Amino acid sequence: MSVTVRIPQPLRRFTENRDMIELSARTVGELLEQLGRQYPGITERLCEPDGQLRRFVNIYVDGEDIRFLSGLATELEDGMEVSIIPAIAGGNEHAPSL
Repeated sequence: MSVTVRIPQPLRRFTENRDMIELSARTVGELLEQLGRQYPGITERLCEPDGQLRRFVNIYVDGEDIRFLSGLATELEDGMEVSIIPAIAGGNEHAPSL
C-alpha cells in the first residue's frame, strides 16, 4: 500500500529537499514512525517527546484534519494523500522550530 506524503518547505531540509514522499503505512502514526526512520530529525519537529502530534502541526488525510478523524490512529489506504501543514502563527517558545 502506497501513500503520498506532502512535505512543507520548512521540513524539506530533512527530506533531501523532496516535497513529496511515497511510504507504506496502515495509520498516520505508523507513517510518522516510518518518516522518522527514513529521515532522521523530522519526527522531533512533528511530535512531542511522548509521541503525540505537536499542537502547531496539522496533518490532513485526503483533505480531512486527523484531529476530527481518529488522530494518529487514522487509517490509511492505498493512494491516499497525507499533507503536513505547520501552523503559521503561535507555537511554544520551548518547542523546536520547524
